[in-house]
Amino acid sequence: MSGTKRRFIPRSPAARAAIGLVIGFVLGLAIAASSSSAARSFATWLETIGTIWVNAIRMTVIPLVVSLLVSTMVRDRDPGAVGRMGRQALLIFVVMLTVIALIGLIVAPPLLARVQVDPASAAALRASAGGVTTQMPTFAAWLVSLVPANPVKAATDGAILPLIIFSLLLALSLARTPAAVRDPGAQFFAAVAEAMLVIVTWVLAAAPIGVFALAVPLAMRVGADVAGAAALFVGLHCGMLAVVIALFYPVAWIVGHVPMRRFARAVLPAQLVAFSTRSSVAALPAMIDGAERVLSIPPPIASFALPFGVSLARVNTGASWIASAVFLGKLYGVPLSFAQLALLGAMSIPMSFSVPGIPSAGLFIIAPAFMAIGLPVEGIGILIALDAIPDIFKTSVNVTAHMTTAVLLTRFEAGDDLQPVASAA
Repeated sequence: MSGTKRRFIPRSPAARAAIGLVIGFVLGLAIAASSSSAARSFATWLETIGTIWVNAIRMTVIPLVVSLLVSTMVRDRDPGAVGRMGRQALLIFVVMLTVIALIGLIVAPPLLARVQVDPASAAALRASAGGVTTQMPTFAAWLVSLVPANPVKAATDGAILPLIIFSLLLALSLARTPAAVRDPGAQFFAAVAEAMLVIVTWVLAAAPIGVFALAVPLAMRVGADVAGAAALFVGLHCGMLAVVIALFYPVAWIVGHVPMRRFARAVLPAQLVAFSTRSSVAALPAMIDGAERVLSIPPPIASFALPFGVSLARVNTGASWIASAVFLGKLYGVPLSFAQLALLGAMSIPMSFSVPGIPSAGLFIIAPAFMAIGLPVEGIGILIALDAIPDIFKTSVNVTAHMTTAVLLTRFEAGDDLQPVASAA
């Protein structure tokens, strides 16, 4: 009997968070329709719980980003593993990240213009976040700020891009120190990264409570208007990511000289794993099998490019962050300029290399980027609750991008077309 009951409890943190969101909205709407001052006080008290949960997310960001960047770069310092092919893979990732961020910058604002939130509801929600204002710096001031005079102050201020530059320089310098210094340093940062990931899993486990605590006062203030806007955002976000996935097929054909049908046959098993697990790590065996068996990619390239991509590249980041920012801007009534969205897209490129390989991971490092463009970090809890379906598409974007990278690397290294083996015919 007890075993039967357990099957009805979702194991996915995002699914449980979505349930918390729905229950919170229903309760918040009921409180809004009532005239009970006690119920409204209860909703206000719940908001404190939600704020604590959001702060728990924010406290992991700086140590997680720094430790992951440093440990990853120092770990992959070996020229035998990251030589010419490693530089080519990194260049491909940066190009993909840039193009996809540009797609998000061009497509997301007009697409999400369909999302409408009542101005009075947005004003009430913005007031509950304490008000959000931002002033874009001049280009010269922004350029100077990229090199932090005080990295500790940059971390305290949540200035993530200067901190990333400092972390990259620290990693490059640590990789060139003697092994007696380098190895303990790398182990220290790897240990910090692992510890932060444990804290992140704890925060994710509390997501149903945190999201519920945020949803009740949210629904009480803005009513059913938000539910419709959220559903439309999820649908449009997934549609945009589906288009991004489709773009990799002609890239594999035109640049990699792999027929689209053959590429689709190779990547489909990994995409199915990605859809069911929301994890590119879980899809890695299927990617390697499809690359070697169906695409005839040489094992040295497949065994390097695919794990390298899984550990480093979350190429969906730019488009997803921009779409999320536009949605939260609508929700909170915070107008976002093209320059602000472009800054967010630029920040997403280096920050994507520090995204941990867990579901909805990109949302756990987005707080400083949102603060930089004037969005309230309280909205991150809403995005996590809504991310169960979009994250499936995000993972599929990443998996398809990793397979495309392996195809392109083979083309650049071999200089000729990939020939199908007999078993793949």
